[in-house]
Amino acid sequence: MTFSDVVEAIKILSADEKQEIQLLLKQYLREERHEEISDNFKSAQVEQQEGSLKFSANINELRKLSEVT
Repeated sequence: MTFSDVVEAIKILSADEKQEIQLLLKQYLREERHEEISDNFKSAQVEQQEGSLKFSANINELRKLSEVT
């Protein structure tokens, strides 16, 4: 099933069903974002334990650090 097929299928749903789809999509997106944040946190913990996590209050240093990643 292609994205276009999904869009066409949604068009024929009732208003209530479309609202349910909307709620489900918001929930799925929220869950994906939560997982992404969790993964980033875990990566940062590993970097901190390895001593490779760098901190700085200097804006120029932060710019240099962000170019590396």
